[in-house]
Amino acid sequence: MARISDLIARGRTFSFEFFPPKTDSAQLSLGRAIGELESLAPSFVSVTYGAGGSTRQRTHAVVSWMRKETSLTPMAHLTCQGHVRSEIRDILNAYADDGVQNILALGGDVPVDGDPAPSDYTYASELLDDVLADGRFSVGVAAHPEVHPRSTDRVSDRRHLAAKLARADFAITQFFFEVEVYVRMMNELADLGVHKPVLPGIMPVTNKKQIVRMAEMSGAAMPQWLVDRLDKVEDPDDVRRVGVEAATELCRDLLDAGAPGLHFYTMNRSTATREIHANLGLSSAR
Repeated sequence: MARISDLIARGRTFSFEFFPPKTDSAQLSLGRAIGELESLAPSFVSVTYGAGGSTRQRTHAVVSWMRKETSLTPMAHLTCQGHVRSEIRDILNAYADDGVQNILALGGDVPVDGDPAPSDYTYASELLDDVLADGRFSVGVAAHPEVHPRSTDRVSDRRHLAAKLARADFAITQFFFEVEVYVRMMNELADLGVHKPVLPGIMPVTNKKQIVRMAEMSGAAMPQWLVDRLDKVEDPDDVRRVGVEAATELCRDLLDAGAPGLHFYTMNRSTATREIHANLGLSSAR
């Protein structure tokens, strides 16, 4: 099994994100999407982690299954919210025992339904240091091209990201819609002396209401040209077509701008991602 830092060093990557299912029907949908996307031979895949560790067991189960039963190289998301250091050690030991070598170290969200569990961590950078000190994993962090929603200003946000990236192996961004957003962030990091690889996160629009809600939550600006395109269509197939066209254009622009790869937020569905992959004629490092 490969470390993601090594895969990126070999050449351009493309990868997919999934989330652990909560129901039997969602499990079937996830299995179907994984089966359809595995055939594209992605460089790696990632599995998300719920607020306050709420999907701890389900995330581990999906990652372990991928490692043992598929040809995929999985990366486990891990958040610092709601965990003490002894729990993090146990989680890392379990992943290492399963042969998992890649972790995305995140701050995470506080659960909305109840008080947060006791935690030894306040910031993702603290979790990052503990996972790096463990020494068994290639470790990535999150980046927000349009600044983290909770940041006080752009300058401090970039300094914080640069400090994380100086220690981590790579970063994966929150989704965005225009290449200039990514290029500006990379230039700002370079000005701070950081040149680590940053994989852009791609969210194909397949549902208008859903993407507006997610963009508001993440701080991603919806450009007017995309809003105008989407306003002209209502049929779900037409919405997906417009979303795929826009995402394909963005991916081409990102690769032309020197992005080291592409990371697709699949929402546990495969159609839009497969269509973009076909449009781009992608191949990747594995």
